[in-house]
Amino acid sequence: MNRERGAVLIIALIFLLLLTIVAITSSSRSLIQERLAGALRNAQQAEWSAETALRGVEWRIFSGDTTLGCYNSSTPALVSAKATTFRTASTWVTDGGTEYKGIGGGVDYTATPTDTTLSTAVLAANPWYIVESLGQDRTPSNNTSTAKEIGSGGSTTANFYLYRITARATGGSPNTIRVVESTFVTPNQLTCTLS
Repeated sequence: MNRERGAVLIIALIFLLLLTIVAITSSSRSLIQERLAGALRNAQQAEWSAETALRGVEWRIFSGDTTLGCYNSSTPALVSAKATTFRTASTWVTDGGTEYKGIGGGVDYTATPTDTTLSTAVLAANPWYIVESLGQDRTPSNNTSTAKEIGSGGSTTANFYLYRITARATGGSPNTIRVVESTFVTPNQLTCTLS
């Protein structure tokens, strides 16, 4: 008994220390993966929200809703500073835009739904959009099909109008912002009253 010096205790403590280091490393990696998954989810929510607003505005224009305000940007010198900032800012911007609340205007994407399975799909802010008039398109020349030749030149008597629609949206976190844009051709003309 006099020759025992506690070597087993020291070896056990070393193994315990090694196991602790392995456990801490594993848990930190799983936390990082959880954060990455959450960030990806926020990015997808923002992307889908912006796409929803973009397609909803396109549908309203296509359906003949001429009450949407728009900016007249057919001449580059006339492009509003608000419209330019809305399109290009890297931060959350609402000045100059219109809040999108669904086709009928009655959806609040920031409110917690009554269905508890969707409660995690709440956005940090409703999507916003702007519409810019790019001017009248021209009918094709040489009696070609308008479906094939929109914008190829010809007379200015055509009733096709070009609009640039820009939508901004957040995901579940206000730190995730997505901006999507489309150019839309329609026979319906909007009254551009914004400046």
